[in-house]
Amino acid sequence: MKQLAVIFCALIFSFQSNSQTKQAPEVPSPIIFIYDASGSMWGQMEGKTKMEIASSVLSSSIDNFAENQKIGLVAYGHRKKGDCQDVETLIPITNTSKSQVASAVKSIKPLGMTPLAYSAEMVIDQLRKSKEKATIVLITDGIESCDGNICDVVKAAKKEGIDFKLHIVGFGLKAGETAQLECAAKAGDGHYYDAADASGLSEAMTEVASETVDKPKGNHGVYATMNGKPIDALVTAYKAGTKNKAGGTRTYRDTSFVYLPQETYDLEIRPLENSRVEPIVLKDIRTSNDKKTYSIISFDGGKFAVSTTNNGEGWDCTVKILNADGKTVGGGRTYGRTKEFELNAGTYSIVLQAINLNGTDTKATVENNVITGGETTDVAYNFESGTLEVLPMGGGKLIDCTVNVIEVNSRTSVGGGRSYDHGVKMNINPGTYEIKVRALKKTGFSGDKSTTITVKKGEDVKQTFNY
Repeated sequence: MKQLAVIFCALIFSFQSNSQTKQAPEVPSPIIFIYDASGSMWGQMEGKTKMEIASSVLSSSIDNFAENQKIGLVAYGHRKKGDCQDVETLIPITNTSKSQVASAVKSIKPLGMTPLAYSAEMVIDQLRKSKEKATIVLITDGIESCDGNICDVVKAAKKEGIDFKLHIVGFGLKAGETAQLECAAKAGDGHYYDAADASGLSEAMTEVASETVDKPKGNHGVYATMNGKPIDALVTAYKAGTKNKAGGTRTYRDTSFVYLPQETYDLEIRPLENSRVEPIVLKDIRTSNDKKTYSIISFDGGKFAVSTTNNGEGWDCTVKILNADGKTVGGGRTYGRTKEFELNAGTYSIVLQAINLNGTDTKATVENNVITGGETTDVAYNFESGTLEVLPMGGGKLIDCTVNVIEVNSRTSVGGGRSYDHGVKMNINPGTYEIKVRALKKTGFSGDKSTTITVKKGEDVKQTFNY
């Protein structure tokens, strides 16, 4: 699967902070919570009612908002059973008191229906009248029960030009119930978050706080698939060649955009639906302030085709494949031919050790090799060598000596042994070496001899020592 860069539309927003903190110097736009107080919130989860869990998570989450953050609260279904217009603004969007919001949420007693579309209409109408932009966060444990269509409401408001971002947190919803909610969140330039329990709700609320209407619209989209289907994946962007985080997003089984000012980045995409699948790192992704760019990633399995050579000729090497955490996940030998290794999609380092080669450059690590779904990635590496033959002579014939070959710059012993009656011959990296020989007593000769020689690529060097 190849990375795609597609010209889509002009981006005219300037960069602002990715998240809000208590020390945020700027005045952020309001956040308006639409809170589910329908009768189903009395349902049990983890030994507590959904109402208790949602109230606790919401109260603790807003405590991390900026001190000057305006927070509004709208509730539905809390006053009248069976009333599809039971929607009330409990806290206006001019409010900056977190404690007031927390107290109001705790005092709500779930009772009635789930008028999602009507609730959204009421909040959007507030923005229409105030001319303010805002982030709307709808928390619901159920689907529309009043014949409305929240997706249509949001699309119409966006077409009208009302400036807002809508996030929807589905709390304990069943599979197949989320289509309209996902549609509405997408139409509202936001995300649909599927919170299955208290932990998931807390995680969603944390992310919502950083994905506000004040954040610039994304200019780089990421879409991740596995086995032909979209998957949820975590995307982290780093300044190219560094570990300096520049932004991130989560795909939620759809194309998700992150704002990255025009520059070059490395993107790490980590699947969240199969923890055993390795992350993929895309190198040198160039973003633009004027166009939207895209990366489409497949986490289907693929292959490495590893070929190792020496002076351009096939050469036997051992292969060790490491994942992003440094764990060995595959390997073997090339035997001088192209060897294929099948792995999960991801980014790997490949460690190659040349066999029957001496010197200080017999091992190589090829980093940042990417496997993408259904593709074969070629990995090639070439070693270099000449040959060195050491011939100790005594009385006109070869004699048995110990031989030690030392690389001059590093003072590393890189080869040697005993010459017996045939000398010592080796393939060796180009370089300068000191050769030391010592005659064994049984030969009738004695003494140490040494010399320094240089071996060049493809060159055969013979060094004779005469006793």
